[in-house]
Amino acid sequence: MSEFTASKVIESSSHYDAARGNLARLTIAQALGGANSAVVYSTGAIAGNTLAPTPALATMPISMFVVGMALSTLPAGAIAQSYGRRTAFLVGTGSGVLVGLLAALAVVIGSFWLYCAAMVFGGAYAAVVLSFRFAAADCVPAERRPRALSLVMAGGVFAGVIGPQLVNNTMYLSMPYMFAASYLAQAGVAALSALLLIGVRLPKPTKKEVSGGRPLGVIARQPRFITAVICGVVSYLLMNFLMTAAPLAMKLCGLSQESSNLAIQWHVIAMYGPSFVTGRLITRFGAPRVVMAGLVLTGISASVGLAGVDVAHFWITLIVLGVGWNFGFVGASALVLECHRPEEKAGVQAFNDFAVFGTMTFGSFLSGGLLTAYGWSTILWLSFIPLAFAGLALAGTYGRRRALEQAG
Repeated sequence: MSEFTASKVIESSSHYDAARGNLARLTIAQALGGANSAVVYSTGAIAGNTLAPTPALATMPISMFVVGMALSTLPAGAIAQSYGRRTAFLVGTGSGVLVGLLAALAVVIGSFWLYCAAMVFGGAYAAVVLSFRFAAADCVPAERRPRALSLVMAGGVFAGVIGPQLVNNTMYLSMPYMFAASYLAQAGVAALSALLLIGVRLPKPTKKEVSGGRPLGVIARQPRFITAVICGVVSYLLMNFLMTAAPLAMKLCGLSQESSNLAIQWHVIAMYGPSFVTGRLITRFGAPRVVMAGLVLTGISASVGLAGVDVAHFWITLIVLGVGWNFGFVGASALVLECHRPEEKAGVQAFNDFAVFGTMTFGSFLSGGLLTAYGWSTILWLSFIPLAFAGLALAGTYGRRRALEQAG
């Protein structure tokens, strides 16, 4: 073997080891970071109902969490494009520590508005955590990107256990300030995630990547990009719309806090569990079919919810909703990867997430008022409208594309 060939083998092996290390760290960080969202969704509406000046504002903290996600995506993308993804990750985990500390303080002093402000930082952390999926895609060749993306998302399975169990085991430790200890524990988990992410080794942005490539408006006008964004928006909007309202709906139906915590736990597991196979499904059947399956499952979850309001109905609704979100959101993310060049990735991905989380804000603000005014069944019926819109957009775009390919 020549010296040149040997050096190439060593370089290839080193790159492979680095990629594996990055994927492992990102997957674990996804589990720890996803626990932040699980804690917020398990406790936000309940704590909000206790602290809010009026019951109509009970889900406002969850809405502020989503506002934080929407406000942070573009700045996080700009930081990643200029200084690298790891810098953006560490800024995000710093926000994760802040949400825990500020939420604990808000519960102790009884400040609803401080609690809402804390949730904005929680949303910023969640937005950065969701960018781990795109960082994973950067670590591998193009043909393996759907699997890398879904592998990191699979870390959320453990978030579904860590978050709700953290709440179950700490929510009464600081009585009479329910959940204060839970938020302090969540801050510690975010700090642990930061220590882990320091070891992620991703290439610094090149001058070409910093320049950004084509104007964003040109990329955003592509029909397949518009469809990918619509499907991502609807998948995440409905998941958040229903999950935000579910814990409070369970409480209003006389069900226990423990059953609500477990419902969120299994929902989060269902959100991320399919990620072990979603990448393979996308590779085999194509992202559009996987997204369509996700939209159908979301419709089924709403139908189950309409059938009854006992514990089993809530649990099945949230579990099927979680699987539908996974197929819809991961599939839509894979579609986004097909719409940009390497130097355009940070800006395009941040814009996609901004569109998703910005639209989610409206769903979060509406869910609390709709629940208290019209009930759980109204929320479920309303979910069918965006589902139909996304399904038609997906069928129209890829139906035309397939027809053109066959004609050519």
